[in-house]
Amino acid sequence: MKIAVVYNRESQAVINLFGTQNREKYGLETIRLIREGLKKGGHEVKTFEGDKNLIQNLEDFMPSVISGERPGLVFNLSYGIQGRGRYMHVPGMLEMLGIPYVGSGPETHALALDKVVTKILLMQQGLPTPKFAVLDKPDSPLRENLTYPLIVKPKDEAVSFGLKIVHNEDELREGVKVIYETYNEPTLVEEYIEGREVNVALIGNNPVEALPPVELVFGEGPQIYTFEDKKNQSGRTVEKVCPAPLSDEETERVKELAVQTFNALHCHDSARVDFRIDRDGNPYILEVNSMASLGADGSLVFAADKLGMDYAALVNRLIDVTCERYFGKDFFDQESHEMNTTADKLFKRLTTTRGRLEDELKSWTNLSSRTEDAVGLSSVRKRLEERLAKLSLKEVPKLTNGRSAWTWETKAGLKGGTLLVVPIDVPGKRTGYPLSFRKEQEWIYGEGVASSRAGITTALAALKALKDDKKLAGTKTGVFFYADEGRGMRYSSAMLEKAASEAADVIVMQPGFVEGKVVDQRRGSREYHIIAEGDPERVGRKSEPLDVLTWFLDQTASLRELSSRRKKIAVSVQDIQSERYSVLMPHRVTATIAVTYLDDKLAEQAEEQMKKLFRPGRTGMKTYIEQITARPPLRQKKSHPILERLEHWAKAYQLPFGTESSLLATASGAVPDGTPCICGFAPASRRLYTPDEAMHRSELVQRAVLLALYLQEEPT
Repeated sequence: MKIAVVYNRESQAVINLFGTQNREKYGLETIRLIREGLKKGGHEVKTFEGDKNLIQNLEDFMPSVISGERPGLVFNLSYGIQGRGRYMHVPGMLEMLGIPYVGSGPETHALALDKVVTKILLMQQGLPTPKFAVLDKPDSPLRENLTYPLIVKPKDEAVSFGLKIVHNEDELREGVKVIYETYNEPTLVEEYIEGREVNVALIGNNPVEALPPVELVFGEGPQIYTFEDKKNQSGRTVEKVCPAPLSDEETERVKELAVQTFNALHCHDSARVDFRIDRDGNPYILEVNSMASLGADGSLVFAADKLGMDYAALVNRLIDVTCERYFGKDFFDQESHEMNTTADKLFKRLTTTRGRLEDELKSWTNLSSRTEDAVGLSSVRKRLEERLAKLSLKEVPKLTNGRSAWTWETKAGLKGGTLLVVPIDVPGKRTGYPLSFRKEQEWIYGEGVASSRAGITTALAALKALKDDKKLAGTKTGVFFYADEGRGMRYSSAMLEKAASEAADVIVMQPGFVEGKVVDQRRGSREYHIIAEGDPERVGRKSEPLDVLTWFLDQTASLRELSSRRKKIAVSVQDIQSERYSVLMPHRVTATIAVTYLDDKLAEQAEEQMKKLFRPGRTGMKTYIEQITARPPLRQKKSHPILERLEHWAKAYQLPFGTESSLLATASGAVPDGTPCICGFAPASRRLYTPDEAMHRSELVQRAVLLALYLQEEPT
């Protein structure tokens, strides 16, 4: 699964920097150990700072999951950047975003970070903790009857900041003054328990497991674990002993108290409870660390190692207990997740490589290949051929013209199998710089990302998944790719018709619609080039009949009458240009007119009426009409074997699926009527063929999964 390790170290990326600054930082070596340990567990891991850019980074790394796909998860190491509630910042953001994370929630961190509130909760639960008082300022009176020596420490800090033993009133006031001036917060004063210090780390939830207690042996100097000790600045080495040399009764007692404390504060996944044990063997709870250190010398890591759990095993154990908490006990159950069938393996293979899929899409999108760009098209074609060759596909010379259309097939051949149809050109002329590739939570943007690149990526991903499972060679599959979508397939349609006649069915990798809808009906289109020529006229001269431009515009206005929503036919002017001499009126007008339709007879009738409309309007005027492209429609069929199989697999793996009709003509129209065909199998798009073209992000993996399932075998 995808795991984002989130920490705070260097970044101070916030809108304003003020207030209490965080003094706690994870070392780079610890972050590296966690990352490498998670990778050993088979996870895809990235690290991020827990700053204001976190939301965008997580959106980019772990988009919304599809049904049945394991979601992304955050391994939270974040102590926050600033503020008294800094431990709560990242967990609060993650809960807002709906992202599971390792560790306790913001409410638990709020309780554990406030040592006074923690002690009050412990007392309410009847759990032993040293007697205490709170001094707001250095001169605040100490009203509680406490016995020296005492411990002073900041009320809301961790890592032993400001921790000190005081033996009399003067030392007490000096310690409180230092804390007040350094941390600007009240001081917790509690009775010092002379004896031994023991830590108990905990892992799990329901039930939570207490690890063997760890005793801290301080040697010379103060018998407390100071900040200087933790940072190796005290000049002494604090020895850890695990299991702590306690009696069986004492061991069980501190472990039981640790579990009760864990539950009292509603901790999750892991924590550490610190104890002092007096000379009579009575344990006292000092505090709760709701983010137990994963540093190599921390008590949690030390105790886990004594149980035979190395670092990689420990961090992956934390992932397991977190997933169990969020998704149930059977989430990692081997039987429920055992991949028994090819379909199961394909689903897992593709849903666990989403990041690589998006990287692949980016690499294709960054290759420009507009329809008029011969060099760019050649680069894309060569790269696609290299990829197909690596998948052990071979070119089919009789179904390739080498200029605008190419067909490749698996070892089992195309005949009687499935033909995937993929455009490699991006229609339209480039104006300015191309739109750069970028990702949002739901959409991915880039030049041709929906009209071409998503289809290429989806097809290759499905084929590679089949090859990795050693199933591709035996599937009857072909790939037809062409380079003149922007020209209406003027040169490649005949070759596609020939290739499609070899196949049992055809899937066209053009954009579909959101919610997993493919296209089972598309209108056909015909494009006409019209030229009208007349004599040049002076501006302002009264002429009868009208000059050629005015006459032409009058005729185009009548085209609207040829359109009918009810009859599913539309006639429109797509482009118009004029030529003139100096200040004279235009003497030549050229235009492109498009007709979209479902009924061939209606299209022919519209063509005849259009020819009548553009007959010369006066003596000396000439008109020419030429059909430049003709793309037949894709019509709905009552019984559709492709849709039936796709629906089967979509239901089996809870993938969104449906059908829709479209007004745009595509390569599907060139497929012979007797060959089952669907279109719109590439991810859904928006703003298609515009500079803001985008494809639906989640559908990239959804479509790859569904295509692989479809190709691998007939459903039972």
